[in-house]
Amino acid sequence: QVQLIESGGGLVQAGDSLRLTCAASGLTFSNYAMAWVRQAPGKEREFVAIVSFSSLTKYYADSVKARFIISRDNAKNSVYLQMNNLKPEDTALYYCAASAAVVLDPHQMRAWGQGTQVTVSS
Repeated sequence: QVQLIESGGGLVQAGDSLRLTCAASGLTFSNYAMAWVRQAPGKEREFVAIVSFSSLTKYYADSVKARFIISRDNAKNSVYLQMNNLKPEDTALYYCAASAAVVLDPHQMRAWGQGTQVTVSS
């Protein structure tokens, strides 16, 4: 049974930083690209970032480029999202997702965590 457990969310002020962690189990972690996807209230899920199994390929949404950094540690079955200079528009539920390929469409991702809430006040 695949489990993806996110942690690290919270309430912060604009300009602050947070680091999200996703711990994976029940899958061969190094075989999957890993992504972060977010969903704000009343909106659809939005791609944030993805990293290939080897960490050689990374993509970011334009809205987070130069502020967020995705990374992974295959030895720890974990993926991270370092979020810097947070803005109120980053407020959302952040999901970790596993994907068989490096894709930008959340509908193509195979497994999901329960999410961790990030709230940024102005």
